[in-house]
Amino acid sequence: MEELYFLTAREARRLLLAKGEVRLNLDLRKTNRSWPIKVDGDEFVFPDGTRVSREIIERIAGDGESVYFVRNGVYKAAIAGEHFYKLVPTIPPTIEINGIRMHRTKEVNPLQDTRNKVNAVKPEEGETVLDTCMGLGYTAIEASKRGAYVITVEKDKNVIELARINPWSRELFTGGKVQVIQGDVFEVVRRFRDGSFDVVIHDPPRFSLAGQLYSGEFYRELYRVLRPGGRLFHYVGNPGKKYRKKDLQRGVMERLREVGFVGVRRVPEALGVVARKPGEKRSEKE
Repeated sequence: MEELYFLTAREARRLLLAKGEVRLNLDLRKTNRSWPIKVDGDEFVFPDGTRVSREIIERIAGDGESVYFVRNGVYKAAIAGEHFYKLVPTIPPTIEINGIRMHRTKEVNPLQDTRNKVNAVKPEEGETVLDTCMGLGYTAIEASKRGAYVITVEKDKNVIELARINPWSRELFTGGKVQVIQGDVFEVVRRFRDGSFDVVIHDPPRFSLAGQLYSGEFYRELYRVLRPGGRLFHYVGNPGKKYRKKDLQRGVMERLREVGFVGVRRVPEALGVVARKPGEKRSEKE
């Protein structure tokens, strides 16, 4: 994979103060590594030889809401199509679609948000996990780091493209413990055999955008593909609760119980609910 060098307003401001040569982190703080950038008059020379003008760096320095990358030129990490997608320079980055952020970025960062969700079901070494809505893949990566094999599904090809760019998503495509499927999980889940997964992590878009992923019909499929004793985490959030006194989580919990889940309860720190399929987890010898 060709190396990309990432810039946010933070790095751009440091460049504007530099003289001669400066070393900067250029992977959105995924690592502590730094790269040399030479100052040559009104241009900045990146490690691959790309020359970037001071005018462009000044423009980036004034844009605190976007991520840019250098590869034989400078590009915004964004895709314009039917919707507008872009990486936002939180640490790690989140993705924004039409101005709506796909991770919690107030009170917790996207990495803490991810760990709260994964901790709710604690995937173990050797287990198989279904991550229903990949996004930037942080959930799938975190589960795989705990020794699980993960199948993750993403409907939107533009989201997958931004994940391929994002350095924090690299393990999705290089680690060997995550399988990425492009498709609508409402349909994809029907392809899996009964009892295929030990854990399901279901983190769908908001109800107004993907109501079918909150339906009893879909929950029956999640129940079917879980092994006896399998665990489910379902991110719900609290949309509408503050102003309309609407409790979406309660409706989700009722529908999960109706299809057979037990142990259904709220997980406040992860803004979701957990549930379990009745039965005992199978041993490795079976």
